[in-house]
Amino acid sequence: LEDQPDSLFFIRPRRFGKSIFLSMLRAYYDLSQKDKFEKRFGKLWIGSHPTPLQGKYQVLFFDFSRANAGSGTLEENFNRYCCAVLNDFMRTYAGYYSGELQEEFFRTDSAADKLTKIDIEAKKNNYLLYLIIDEYDNFTNVVLNEQGNEVYQALTHASGFYRDHFKLYKGMFDRIFMTGVSPVTLDDLTSGFNIGWNISTDHRFNKMLGFSEEDVSEMLLYYKTAGELPVDTDIEAMIEDMKPWYDNYCFSIDSLDEPPMYNSDMVLYFMNRYLLNKRIPNNMLDANIRTDYNKLRHLIHVDKTFGENASVVQEIVEKGSTTGIIIDSFPAEDIVKTRNFKSLLYYYGMLTISGMEMGEPILSVPNWAVREQLYGYMADIYKDSADLYLETDKLVDRMKRMAYKGEWENCFTYIADRLNAQSSVRDFIEGEAYVKTFILAYLGLTHYYIARPEYESNKGYADIFLQPRLLQLPDMVYSYCIEVKYAKRDASDTEIEKLLSNAKIQLKQYAASEWIHQDKGTTELKSIALVFQGWKLVRVEEV
Repeated sequence: LEDQPDSLFFIRPRRFGKSIFLSMLRAYYDLSQKDKFEKRFGKLWIGSHPTPLQGKYQVLFFDFSRANAGSGTLEENFNRYCCAVLNDFMRTYAGYYSGELQEEFFRTDSAADKLTKIDIEAKKNNYLLYLIIDEYDNFTNVVLNEQGNEVYQALTHASGFYRDHFKLYKGMFDRIFMTGVSPVTLDDLTSGFNIGWNISTDHRFNKMLGFSEEDVSEMLLYYKTAGELPVDTDIEAMIEDMKPWYDNYCFSIDSLDEPPMYNSDMVLYFMNRYLLNKRIPNNMLDANIRTDYNKLRHLIHVDKTFGENASVVQEIVEKGSTTGIIIDSFPAEDIVKTRNFKSLLYYYGMLTISGMEMGEPILSVPNWAVREQLYGYMADIYKDSADLYLETDKLVDRMKRMAYKGEWENCFTYIADRLNAQSSVRDFIEGEAYVKTFILAYLGLTHYYIARPEYESNKGYADIFLQPRLLQLPDMVYSYCIEVKYAKRDASDTEIEKLLSNAKIQLKQYAASEWIHQDKGTTELKSIALVFQGWKLVRVEEV
C-alpha cells in the first residue's frame, strides 16, 4: 500500500471486512497509538518488519455511514457528525496544537473551518496527516435511494456541500484511504476531488480482504485445538459445508489462477452459530448480509415490457453468468445503462469474475448465498412488473408436503395457476427462459430445498434439481429433479408430446448420474416433467 499513490479508493461488497481492515490501518499508522504497537503487532510478521511510516501520522477517521443521523437537514447532520469527529481528533492530538488555535477550533461549529485550521497548523509544523474514510459513499447512497436523483445531484455537483467538503481534502493530507461499496459517488465527486487512485481491481490487492480456504482451515483447527470443537470434528467436511455458500470471490482478471476467496463475514457467522449450538446453522445466510433490495430496485426500472436490466437479472438467474466490462466509475445518472448495471452487481458482490470470453470478463454468481438473494430479487421483479407472485405461506405449505409426503402436484399446479390467471403476464412470459426462471426463483425461496439450476451440473440434464437441506432437516424424505419444456401457444399436440418424451429421456439420464445420487443423500428422488404451452401448464408427469 505504501508503494501506491498517496490517495487510494478500495471497493468491496458490504460486510467483507472493510471496517476492521481500516481499524487495523489506523492502529498501525496512528502516532497516538504507537506505544501499543508491540502488543498488537509484535507476534505478527509486520511486528518484526515494520515499515518506515508506522506510527508516524495524526489520523483523521470518518465513518460516513453515521453521518445521516439527526433531526436536521442533510447538511446540518453531516456537518454535526464531522465536527464531532474533528473535535475528537483535536483532543487526541492536543499536544501538537497551540492553545490559541484550539480555542478558535472549538469555538467554530463549521467542519470546513475546523479542517482549514488543522491544515494550516499541520503544514506550518510539518505534521503528517492520514485521512481514513469508511463507507465514503454510504451517505450519498442513502440519499440516492431514499430521496432520489435530484437531491443526490444537488449534493455531489456544482456547489453541493458534500462535493465541497471533499475538495477540502485535496492537498491537506499526506495519505488518504477510502472504502465503499460502489464507484458511483466517486465519479460524481471526481471533478472536485480528482486525486484518487482506484485499486479495487488491482490483482495485488485481490486477497487483501476475505478469507482464503487456508485461512478457514487454520481457523477451524484453532477452535478444535482450543477445545471449542469436538475432538472428532472433521475440518474438511465443515469446509465442504461452507464452500458452496460462501466461497468463490475473485476481484481481478489477473487473479483467475489464484484460489478464490470466502466472504469473511459469512464464515464468521457460520462459526458463531456452530460454536454456540454445536451444529450447522438452520439458516446458512446471515440476515445482515442480505442485499437491501430497495437499494437496487430503483435501478431496475421494471415496467410492463420487462425492462432491460430486469432481463439481465433473469439471464444471470437462468444461466448463472453474464459477460461485461467492469467499469471503474460512472455517474449516478448512468446507473441504468446495462453495462454499468452489470458492474454495479459485481461491486455489490452479486457477481464475481470467473473467466474471460471474447475479450470480456465472465461475471458469475459466486455462491448459493448470493443466488438465494437473486431468487428473491427476481420474484420482486415479477411482482412489480406484472403483479405476478406467489403467496409465500401457501408455497411453503405445498413444498413441505413435497418434502415429507411426496405430494408435488399441488405445488406445480399452484405455480401454473398463478401464471395462467395473470393476463398481463402474457405481455412478456413468452419463452422457456421466463417460465423456467419464474419457477426456479420461487422454488428457491423456501427453506426445504436448495434450488440448483441446470448450469450447476455442467451435464445438460434437467433444468432444476431440488437438493434437500439434510444438514438442517435430516428427516426429509424426497428430493426432486425437474425438467421444464416450453411450446409456443400455437404448438400442435404432436410437438407437445415430443417435448414431453424428450423431457423423460433427459430426466432418466439425470437421475442416473453419480453426483445426484450423492447430493440427494438419504432421500428418494422424484423426477418431474413439466410442459408449458405459452403460459399454460399442459403436461405434468412423474418419470
